[in-house]
Amino acid sequence: MSSLPYPLEILHRTPATLRALLLGLSEHWTHFNYGPGTWSAYHVLGHLIVGERDDWIPRLRIILQHGESRPFDPFPHDASIAPAPPGAATPLSQLLDEFDRLRTTNLRDLLALSLSPADLDRTGTHPYLGRVTAGQLLATWAVHDLHHIRQTCLAMAWQHRDEVGPWRAYLNTLTRPNAGT
Repeated sequence: MSSLPYPLEILHRTPATLRALLLGLSEHWTHFNYGPGTWSAYHVLGHLIVGERDDWIPRLRIILQHGESRPFDPFPHDASIAPAPPGAATPLSQLLDEFDRLRTTNLRDLLALSLSPADLDRTGTHPYLGRVTAGQLLATWAVHDLHHIRQTCLAMAWQHRDEVGPWRAYLNTLTRPNAGT
């Protein structure tokens, strides 16, 4: 069984964290990744928006309404808003607003469900992972946020990997991790 309050601590904070980190920065910081197969801060924010629309709450509702009898709809791990070149994309401030609005709505809907500990133990079927619980889904939602905040910071730090000079040896953030989202 997962405890609902713990994931909520992160889920409530993510929009403000990203807003504080990204709002007002130049595209130098927000629109460039850290190598092939990696995402920029902008791309990460687009991914979080798509997840708010199509992933977390819809899957929770499937668990609560159908249990294991109806598998989740597949959600591509690389789902994001359509990429656009710097200068032509939707302004980051609008994406931050959209993410905040969607997250606020989803958390309101989540709290309105008044989930009990027994509800958190209810199971559903992930199309690739098999049996999962509602509690695992909610814990994953919070850790997913942390994963992508880390990824955002990696992409931003990478933009100054050469400018830090010899201090690079002390900054393991500047060692390119395996590609992937």
